[in-house]
Amino acid sequence: MSGARAPFGLGWTLHGDGRTVRPDEVVLPGERLSWGRTIGLGAQHVVAMFGATFLVPLLTDLPPATTLFFSGVGTMLFLLITAGRVPSYLGSSFAFIAPLTAATKSHDLPTALGGVVLAGLTLAALGVLVQLAGDRWLRAVMPPMVTGAIVALIGLNLAPSAKDNFMASPVTGLVTVVVILFVTVATRTLLSRIAILVGVAAGYVTALVRGEVDFAQVEAVGWVGLPSFTAPHFDVAVIGLFIPVVLVLVAENVGHVRSVASMTGEDLDPVTGRALIADGLATTLAGSGGGSGTTTYAENIGVMAATRVYSTAAYWVAALVALLLSFSPKFGEAIATVPQGVLGGAGTVLYGMIGLLGAKIWIEARVDFGNPINLMTGAVALIIGIADYTWTIGDLQFAGIALGTGAALVAFHLMRALNLITHAVPDPLRPAVAPERDHA
Repeated sequence: MSGARAPFGLGWTLHGDGRTVRPDEVVLPGERLSWGRTIGLGAQHVVAMFGATFLVPLLTDLPPATTLFFSGVGTMLFLLITAGRVPSYLGSSFAFIAPLTAATKSHDLPTALGGVVLAGLTLAALGVLVQLAGDRWLRAVMPPMVTGAIVALIGLNLAPSAKDNFMASPVTGLVTVVVILFVTVATRTLLSRIAILVGVAAGYVTALVRGEVDFAQVEAVGWVGLPSFTAPHFDVAVIGLFIPVVLVLVAENVGHVRSVASMTGEDLDPVTGRALIADGLATTLAGSGGGSGTTTYAENIGVMAATRVYSTAAYWVAALVALLLSFSPKFGEAIATVPQGVLGGAGTVLYGMIGLLGAKIWIEARVDFGNPINLMTGAVALIIGIADYTWTIGDLQFAGIALGTGAALVAFHLMRALNLITHAVPDPLRPAVAPERDHA
C-alpha cells in the first residue's frame, strides 16, 4: 500500500530510489519516481490520450483547443475528488459523438452543449447514489447484456457518418485505415497503442500531397490566446439523445476503477462513487463552456500497464501539458485542418471498435445468446440503434440511440419479469444448471 496520503492526494512518496521499478513491483498512485521521469511519463500520457481526445471535437465541430482545455481541467478535478487514489486521464468520450452530431444538426451547438451538461449532472447524481448505497443496484439495472447492447449500438449508429467522411476523399481515407491497421501490429511499443494517431498523421500527410488541407485560418490566428468558449442552451427536446450516454459513462468509469484496482492491488471500491461524481462534474464543466463530455481513458491504462507506474503525479503533468497546449489558438486551428477523408478513415476504425466493445462486454460476461431473452434484447436494440429509428412526441424527439437504449432496458427487464411467472426459459441472470448424468 502507498501509506498515508496528503490532502486531495497532492503528496507523493518516492518509490525506491526514484529511478527503477523492479519486475515484481508497481509504482502505486500515492508514489512517484523522480520528477524528471515523472514528467517523461506525463508526456507519454499526453501522447496516448491525444489522438482520441482531438478526434471527438473534429468529428462534432467543437473547437479542439476548448475541448483540450476542459480535458486538462477535468483531469485535475477528477484527481482532486478521488483524493489521488484513481490514476486516470479524462479525455473526450466517444459516446458523445452521435448525440452531439444529432443535436447540432436538429438544433444548434449551444443546445447540444446543454445536453452535455444534463448528462454530466445525471452522472454526478448517480455517483452520489453509488457512493451512499454501493453499486449493486446499478449492476441489477444494467446487466452485461444491456450494457453491451448500448455500447454496441452507440458505435454502430455512427457508421453512416464514417462513410460520408470517407467518401469525401477515398484515397486519403484508405491510407488512414491501412496505416492504423499496420501500426497496430507492427510493434509492441507505445507506438502500437497510438495507432489511430499515427494513422491520422499518415492520412494528413497524404491529404497535404493531394492539396486537401487549407491553412488560411491557421495563419490568421496568433500563437498565444484563450480558447473560445460557448455557453449552453437547454432544450428538453434533446434529453433523449444524451441520457443513454450516461449509462455508457457509468460502465466506463466503473470498469476503469476495477481495472486499476486489480493491477495495483488496492481496494478502490470505496471511491467508485467519487469517480462517477468527478467525471460527471468534469462533463458538466466542459458542456458549460463549449467542450465535449469526458470519460476515463483506457488508452492511458495501457501506458500504466506497460510501465507499471500508476502514480497520479504523472497525470497532473499530463493535465498541465494539455492546458498549456489549449492556450495556443494556432495549435487548435492546426488540428482543425484535418480533412474529411482522414476523419472518415479514423471513424471507420473507431466507430467499429466502439461497436465491438459492446460485444467484448458480452464475451467477458459469458452472455448466453442461446437464451431467447438475451437474443431478443440484443436483436431489437441493435436494429433500432443502427437504423436510427426516430419517435417524435410533441417537442420531444427520440432518435436511434435513445430508442435502442430504451428497448434494451425495457425488453430485457420486461421479458425477464414475465419469465419469472411463466418459467418458459432459463433466467438469464442465473448460471445454467448442468444436466445430471445418467449413471445407470
